[in-house]
This record gives sequence, structure tokens and C-alpha cells, in this order.
Amino acid sequence: MKKTTLLKFFPLMIFAGMIIYFRMDLLLAAPIATFAAIGVYMFTQHSGFDGAFSHGLAAASSITMVFFVLMFAYGVAECFMATGVGAALINLSLRLGVTGRTIAPVTLLFTSILSLATGSSWGSFAACAPIFLWLNHLTGGDVRLTLCAVAGGACFGDNIGMISSVTVLSCSLQDVSVLDRTRHQSVWCLLCLLLSLLLFLWAGWGLPHTAVDTSGALEAIPQPALDALSLRRPSAMALMQQVQSGVPLYMVLPLLLVISMSFQGCHTLLCLGAGMVSSLLLGMAAGTISLSSWLEDLLFKGFTDAGSWTIIMMMWVAAFGGVMNGMDAFAPLADLVARRSKNVQQLMGWCGVLCFVGNMALADESAQVTTISPIVRDMVEKNVVCENREDAYTLRMRLSVLTSSMGVYGSQLIPWHCYPVFFASIANTVYPICTFTPFDIIRRNYLSFLIVGSLLLLTFTGWDRAIPFFALPKGVKLKKR
Repeated sequence: MKKTTLLKFFPLMIFAGMIIYFRMDLLLAAPIATFAAIGVYMFTQHSGFDGAFSHGLAAASSITMVFFVLMFAYGVAECFMATGVGAALINLSLRLGVTGRTIAPVTLLFTSILSLATGSSWGSFAACAPIFLWLNHLTGGDVRLTLCAVAGGACFGDNIGMISSVTVLSCSLQDVSVLDRTRHQSVWCLLCLLLSLLLFLWAGWGLPHTAVDTSGALEAIPQPALDALSLRRPSAMALMQQVQSGVPLYMVLPLLLVISMSFQGCHTLLCLGAGMVSSLLLGMAAGTISLSSWLEDLLFKGFTDAGSWTIIMMMWVAAFGGVMNGMDAFAPLADLVARRSKNVQQLMGWCGVLCFVGNMALADESAQVTTISPIVRDMVEKNVVCENREDAYTLRMRLSVLTSSMGVYGSQLIPWHCYPVFFASIANTVYPICTFTPFDIIRRNYLSFLIVGSLLLLTFTGWDRAIPFFALPKGVKLKKR
């Protein structure tokens, strides 16, 4: 029995090894791991290929709606980056008159707002890193402190944003509304952001507090750094050019429109569609975009980027998780967690730990969300008795938060994860004066530590009841064994 149990974990070991040790792209690693899981399923369950693959096919089919939302989310990200929405937000920050003491918290705040607007953590980091690192250079701030502020803020939209692919995916896999999930975690997320701002301000308190002219921040960036960024992240380069040339302040309206429609309960596709159309209309008025460019460059590129990698990758990762769950590969682990939990709070806390461990093993937040979400949902549904559907729904909302937060912000605490590796690579490209490593992203990343640490602590202890909208239901209990 033990040999069979260990054999069922073999595909996950293959998956993790290909990503971490061989640095294989997830689009290749996921299909290989899926066929390895199918082989183990056929051996352990005495089944044919069709029986094994049917579990993967069912899992991929269950997230079809996500694929449509992802295409729209990628389209919105391209529109907001290119039409001037992102540039308008950054220009607001440059008008604040930052100093060496305040550059890090200002960076965190406005990078968080930009990531909320675009739903793209990688795009937000690539756009903000050159601006704020060189602005830090002018003000005499701590460059590594500012770097951590950019990294933490760049993921804020992926954690709570309504147009983020990770948020949409985690909500879909738990069958919860993105709006309900956002409301559930809103106060907690904002408190973490506020505490992080205070920590960054405290960490830079001894730095220069003399105001300097920040109008030349973009001119201070060397041309080789800009050339390198244009190759690595063309959309970020376009945004920076708009920051330099200036855009009307009303270009922030598409972001406000998406947020307001979301809170009114509109369908996610309608919210995203309104964001794309409004950015076109206002961008045409501002002279930043034309109809043909909006169609052929932005929407086409956004839909193509989603379909060429993200959607295909998620199909294979979902299939992998479906086959693994079909043979109950994680049942012993789930049983161990359930036995060690004395109440529902502890069970939910251990689900968060499993999400973080899964992120360490897969080194990709989307793969973790897709693979671990069905596991923790099955654990909770099999071991928790709920008085009504509302209580079960609240538990699924917390699972959605756990999977995405441990995926997005947990990634920034894992040195071999794709997030800190990418962030360090971009930082070295746009600010060649210093050499950055993934550990520089981790050491003073206060927002990531607060998000991960507080989420686990509040969930394990039940102190989440002190946070508005964030408490787990009282009418739930573990099933008797």
C-alpha cells in the first residue's frame, strides 16, 4: 500500500524537478507530467488510457469560463498599459515631490495602484522598476528597499484585483464570485498595505529628506537600459514613453469604471469589456490610440498572449491535477492534515500551508493555484459540516484567497520561484549600477511577509473575526471520525 502511495506522488516529483532543476518551461513540463500521471493512474487503478485521461479532460473542461475571462483580462492589461491609464497613475506619483525617505512607500503605493489597474504583476514591475529605481537614485534613497517596494506593489493587483488572471482562476476553481472574494479580503488587504507603507517609511527614516526636482527622473535612465527594456517588455516601454510625454488625468477613468461596475455586480466579462472600450474612447480623445491600433495591436496581442501560453498551460496543469485527484494521489496527505486539525480554523490554516508548499514545489503561482485548489476544496468538503450554503461559500472564498495569496505573495519569499528571478532580471536590466539577486527581492519585502504571515496566523487562530468581512463562519465544525 505504501509503495502505491509513493508511486502516486511520482508525477508531482517529475513536475517539480523539471521546473526547479531543469528550468523547463511550464508549457512543456505540464504535458510531460500529465502523461506521467496517466501512466501511474493506469498502473495503480488498472485502467485504460481513456479512463485515466477522462479525469484530466473533465478538470480542464471545468475551467472553460476562465479562458474567456483570461483573454479579456490580457486585453484590458494591454489597453491600460498603452492608452495612458497606467501613465496617468504614475504621473500622479511623480507630482508628490518624493524624497529619499519617502521614495519607498510612495513606490509601493503607486505600484500597487498600477497593478490593480492593469492586473499584471510582471507588466507593473517592468513599467515601475526603471522609473522608481532611477527616481530613487536622484533622491538618495535605499535602492534595495525601493526594489522590494516595487516587487510587493506589483503583485497587489494579482492578490485582490478583479481583472487579474490569478484572482479569476482561483475564484473559478472554488466557484465563487470575484466581487464576493474581493469584498471578503478587502479590509485585510488594505490593512496589510497600510502597515507595509509604515514599515517602508520606518525603514527609510534615516535617509535624506530634502526635496529634489523629479521632473528629470526619466531622463536619468541610460539609453542602453531603455533599449534592453524595450526588448524584454515592449508594453512597459510604451507606458514609460507616455509618462514622459504626459497624458490627461481623465485617463484614470477606465480603471474607476471597471471597479464601479464590479462592485455593482456586473459580470466579469462586461466589466473587462467596458474597460477596454472606455480606454479606447478616452485614448482617442487624448491622442494615445487609434481604432485600428486598438484592434490590431492591443486586443489582438492580448488575446494572442493569453492563448499562446497561459490558456494552453492552464489546460495541461488542470488536466494534471484532474488525473492526480482521480487516483486520490493526495488522499494520504489530506487525511494527515485532517487528523492534525482540531477545528475548522486549523484545517483551513493547513490548507494555506499546503498552498505555500505546492508553490515551492511547482515554482509557478498559476500551476499551484490550478493543482492545489481542487485538493484543498476536496479536503474541506469531505471533512467539514456546514449549517447552510452560505457557510460553505464563505469557506470556499477563503480557499480562493489562500491559493492566490500563497501563490502570488508566497512566490516572492521563494528564491527559485519565477517571480523573484524575473524581478531581479528586470532590475539588473534597467538599473545596471547594481547587481540584484532574488534574495534582494525577499529580504525587505514587507508586504509579502505581512500578507503571507498574517493570513496564516489569522486563519489558524481565528483572529480573523476581528477583521471586517474576513471572519470564517461560526456554524461549521469538523466531521466526527
